[in-house]
Amino acid sequence: MNPFIADGLARNFIAGEWVEGDGGAVIAVTDPGCEEHVADCAQASEQSLARALDAARATFERGDLADMKPAARARLMMRIAGEIRGIAAEGGDILCRESGKTLAAAQDEFEEAAQYFEYYGGVADKIEGKSIPLGPDYADYTVYEPYGVSAQIVPWNFPVSIAARSLAPALAAGNSVIVKSPELDPIGLAMLGLAFERAELPAGAVSILNGIGREIGAKLVQSPQIDQIVFTGSVPTGQSILRDAAGPVTPSLMELGGKSAAVVFEDADLDTLIASLRSGIFFNAGQVCSAMSRVLVQRSIYERAVEYAAEMAGGLSVGHGLGNPDHTPVISAAQLRAVEEIASTARQDGARVVIGGARLERLGHFMAPTILADVDAASRAAQEEIFGPVACMTPFDTEAEAIAMANGTEFGLVAGVFTRDLARAHRLARKLRAGQVFVNEWFAGGIATPFGGVGKSGFGREKGLEALYNYVRTKNIAISLRGA
Repeated sequence: MNPFIADGLARNFIAGEWVEGDGGAVIAVTDPGCEEHVADCAQASEQSLARALDAARATFERGDLADMKPAARARLMMRIAGEIRGIAAEGGDILCRESGKTLAAAQDEFEEAAQYFEYYGGVADKIEGKSIPLGPDYADYTVYEPYGVSAQIVPWNFPVSIAARSLAPALAAGNSVIVKSPELDPIGLAMLGLAFERAELPAGAVSILNGIGREIGAKLVQSPQIDQIVFTGSVPTGQSILRDAAGPVTPSLMELGGKSAAVVFEDADLDTLIASLRSGIFFNAGQVCSAMSRVLVQRSIYERAVEYAAEMAGGLSVGHGLGNPDHTPVISAAQLRAVEEIASTARQDGARVVIGGARLERLGHFMAPTILADVDAASRAAQEEIFGPVACMTPFDTEAEAIAMANGTEFGLVAGVFTRDLARAHRLARKLRAGQVFVNEWFAGGIATPFGGVGKSGFGREKGLEALYNYVRTKNIAISLRGA
């Protein structure tokens, strides 16, 4: 029996131990594909948080990671990666049932988590400063130092991989980390504690708390023991965290979602477009911050593109994630209501519902794969993040019009261009307001490519070598050699 879950109760991982919490409060976890109870999670209390904070601070002050030889820290990261792969089969099954995603996607999250630890393990011994020439009478150099204790709040759409995305560079740099898991699907993420335990990560270097955001999450970011905040989630929650961070001036890294547009020109390959649309908006039931939620198509091919999109959406298989269908449920009844409501509003605002537009009448929280055509660029459906399987299609005539529409929201996470004209692709990539631009393939890139947004999509970068420097501070040391 795994120590993290017994008798249907998942525990918190605090200071290297599995803890039930104080007071006996639990979070009930439900399978969104069949609405059955999966397990209960011990709800972290203020006492649990205090213990995690004290352990993280003590681990950092002792230098358990920061003072470890970089090569040894790199080997530790590689061991963690191996242990994550060792729990991927069991963890994937749990994550599939608690999140609703396909079993294959859930297992892929654990594989991606392992790859994050391998990637940043490979650079843990290469965090190098530089020498700055000031003349013969001086020696001047920079060093990179970890922040200390990093508070990381993880969303429910990709809890395991997003946790690893921030955990791995933070640990590679020598920080201690406290993770607040999402209350809708916390169990798969809690399993990462097994990998840390088996890899012999210093106790206290990572704690994983299963708690309510407005309670434990808020107290975590408000703690004076926190040196850095990393948050992925909604704009309102991010704004609330930033207000809390303003008082102590806690450095923060924010990834807050998007309303990303693909700009499709008349010379684009429509088969390529539809393949990207399939994954871009229907993968994980559209619950992806960088989803291909808006599709702007040049008018000469617009109706054909709408027809192809509807044909693709209508051919998707639907079912519980364990069967690896094309289309799975959204995370909860509340999320289903929110997605269905905005699709209904789009119809009232003049959009044409080509296919879908409402929930599916079956057990579970299933929204029909939806294609909305003729969506007004200023309407709610085109401006607000839907976070569901709804693609909004809009025609355009000129390149300038397309750029204005693509940039015409408060978000700026990713964008896309579909064209055979490489000069135009480069030109559009420069003009689109986004942290990442895909050309002819949505979701191109990977762990090595920096990810983050502008505007209300947040600030800072995750992934790639650039992310590593979000988890360290630069210190300059200037030495006068005169009379030394």
